[in-house]
Amino acid sequence: MQPEPIFDLAHLGHMELLTPKPDESLKFFIDVMGMTVSGQKGESVYLRGWDDYERYSLKLTASKTSGMGHMALRARSQQALERRVAALKGSGFDIGWIDGDMGQGPTFRCRDPDGHIVELYYETEWYQAPPALKPALKNQAQRFPARGVNVRRLDHLNCLAVDIKANREFFENYLGCRLTEQIVLNDGREAAMWLTMSNKSYDFAYSLDHSGVPGRFHHVTYALDSREEILRAADIFLENGVYIETGPHKHAIQQTFFLYVYEPGGNRVEVANAGARLILAPDWKPIVWTEEERKKGQAWGLKTIESFHTHGTPPVEVKKHP
Repeated sequence: MQPEPIFDLAHLGHMELLTPKPDESLKFFIDVMGMTVSGQKGESVYLRGWDDYERYSLKLTASKTSGMGHMALRARSQQALERRVAALKGSGFDIGWIDGDMGQGPTFRCRDPDGHIVELYYETEWYQAPPALKPALKNQAQRFPARGVNVRRLDHLNCLAVDIKANREFFENYLGCRLTEQIVLNDGREAAMWLTMSNKSYDFAYSLDHSGVPGRFHHVTYALDSREEILRAADIFLENGVYIETGPHKHAIQQTFFLYVYEPGGNRVEVANAGARLILAPDWKPIVWTEEERKKGQAWGLKTIESFHTHGTPPVEVKKHP
């Protein structure tokens, strides 16, 4: 029996991406991805897609290595935030309250079982476009940039983890997330999970890290409006010398139309069109994919590229995936 969904959390708000090549990474996100700078503090630059309603969805931070600094999940209300904090306190996963980041109110930090930092917050700054970026339609956050790929909004992220089951139980039991799809290997181990906080089919995913090193990152994904825009993005990446890892193609799991590239700092970035899949059923039963089914590859038969199982950030030496 699945845990009862709690729905105290609303969505993935932003994530912090670490890069050892801050100038090159920033140029990639502005000129190629088409994102807009909405703030700068210390070694970090804050960026947004043109229809992200919050001030930013990506915090890009100069670092000695690549990877994820933290992910941030917005609660549905201050009371909802306090309920999740109460559930976490004394769990061994709690870190404590911190002053909010740019455009963000008081924030509670915790760790998942793999060591990834997760921030929970409610108070946030809604983006106010300056005159030069004011949209023609008032129900749009910002003027369409007409630059590069023109990513619309943050869609999801994917972390690597040594123990997928432990992380699934953490997000279900302490944060109230719903499992929508998963991969279970022949030996019973859980190899991947897709979870949601809303009616989206997923807000984030976790995949098994075959290196055995905890706390690593797989990719961040920004949404485009159509499959055709993903194809155009492939041309734009090609023209800008960006390494295309795999795609364009369609995932079997979640049916997302995808394209994966590496940004200059070494982090994997996806642009995707998630289609019209929504989880409307209150009694949704998670879809379980077997090892044999996954060996068939993606929806139309494209085999999953080897680097998809081995490349994560920060980089480590990994054994060859079987």
